[in-house]
Amino acid sequence: MGVINPLVSAARIARFTAVMYKPHYLLYGVLWVLALEGTASLVTQPDSAWRPTGATVVRIVVVAFVLLYLRMVDEQKDLEYDRVHNPDRPLVTGAVSAVELRVAMGLIAIGAIAASLALSVGSAVMIAVAMAYGLVLWGLERLFATVRTNILVNLVVTYPVQLLVTGYIVVSAIDTGEVRAHWQAAAVAGVFAGAFLQFEFARKTSREHRPDELLYSNALGARGSVAASLLCAVAAVLCDLALVRPWDYSSPSSLIAWLPISLLLIPAFGALKFLRGNRADYPALPAVVFILALYLALIGQALTLP
Repeated sequence: MGVINPLVSAARIARFTAVMYKPHYLLYGVLWVLALEGTASLVTQPDSAWRPTGATVVRIVVVAFVLLYLRMVDEQKDLEYDRVHNPDRPLVTGAVSAVELRVAMGLIAIGAIAASLALSVGSAVMIAVAMAYGLVLWGLERLFATVRTNILVNLVVTYPVQLLVTGYIVVSAIDTGEVRAHWQAAAVAGVFAGAFLQFEFARKTSREHRPDELLYSNALGARGSVAASLLCAVAAVLCDLALVRPWDYSSPSSLIAWLPISLLLIPAFGALKFLRGNRADYPALPAVVFILALYLALIGQALTLP
């Protein structure tokens, strides 16, 4: 094996990041941290105004890099699938090597844990567990065919990594004082689980049955998969309403408290467009817009309601 040139490898990792870690992923990570921390603060200490702090910025940076770390894990664990269905992926084409990805993952892990440790021990433990679970998923998919081939089993096994990152944000914010340790802080995870899962179902839905692809519509049917996506969006909004309690606010504050319910028109439009149209795949844009709009609404609630 030849000697690895660090500069060449760094350039290859940079190109991988540019291709596989699009700007909207970064935007999602930033809004996720702000919306989650702000909502948890709002529902656990409603009499205190929430504002992002230096600790919030650290969490944003950590989550942004951990999302890249998880993207690198996915690139390697999905290699055989991508060789058939996504032959242009960087690892498939040789634009980056597995060794280079693993070195980058190690550096990200060290940096994320060190930065989180500067916030609190609990922060460091939670982010380490989240990254470790990403590796566990890789092992589970290698060991068990059902995890690889049954998309519903795969969802049950893989989704907890999102919950662990959510747990990192909440635990870290509690440790640094932006959030109080009440049950509502944990319940906020329901909002973000629903928002993410509505996108997850939407992006893997087709009116065509493709048994060689991992699609929720293969298991649930096209209408069943669309219904699952819509139900997750509704669950996210109802969870937010139950925690924020917009009926406790007077106008004009109550308007922003009720805003999330109007955002359900976005996934409803996407579902209607798909069911009444003839395109094969579910339109992903409304699902993406719903998540981003909901997170912006949640940030607005946290900044203005107290």
